[in-house]
Amino acid sequence: MRVLLLSPHTDDIEIGAGGTLTKLLHGKDNIFCWVVFSTCENAVPQGLSPDTLRNEFIAVAYRVNITNYRIHSFPNMNFPVCALAILEELDRVKNEFKPDLVIAPSLNDFHQDHRTVAEQAVRVFKKDASIIGYELPWDNLIFQPQLIVKLTQEQMEEKWRILSLYKSQFILQRNYFSKDSILGWARMRGTQCNAEYAEAFEVTRWIVR
Repeated sequence: MRVLLLSPHTDDIEIGAGGTLTKLLHGKDNIFCWVVFSTCENAVPQGLSPDTLRNEFIAVAYRVNITNYRIHSFPNMNFPVCALAILEELDRVKNEFKPDLVIAPSLNDFHQDHRTVAEQAVRVFKKDASIIGYELPWDNLIFQPQLIVKLTQEQMEEKWRILSLYKSQFILQRNYFSKDSILGWARMRGTQCNAEYAEAFEVTRWIVR
């Protein structure tokens, strides 16, 4: 399966779908392409280099052994004005990578950058690939999961090890970027499918080949 990962900002996939990514990485026939649209140079903690998040993402890609990635510099918090350019980039990825599955933000994500990527992904891939939207609870006023991925303790621990590579985010002390928050959220989804942990997704389009 050819899997396309869409991160509006560097850590979005890791937070919303890091356990699922870890699970998919064990599929010997899976091939990945990862697109990051912004490295948020205007949002790094004071005193750190503007390319901090870019370097942290590259460390994550190296850890999970994904070499096919693209890093862009769309302006953080201002994606709506770049919607056409984002669509054009996704169209290039579609033609070059030809994904079977697209993992994108939820269409119900109210962050303007996330929503722009989600909407343009649907425009580009709706006829060609299955599309699922990952959950970021602080940005989802509505979230209706039709897909739940069961995860093991080991997969969740690896998710946290990946997130821990974003050392800059610990400086910001965001309440969602903590091990207790990440594991607790996954435990809640796990209760919905008789598993210890899980991640949930909205299914925008599912194509059976």
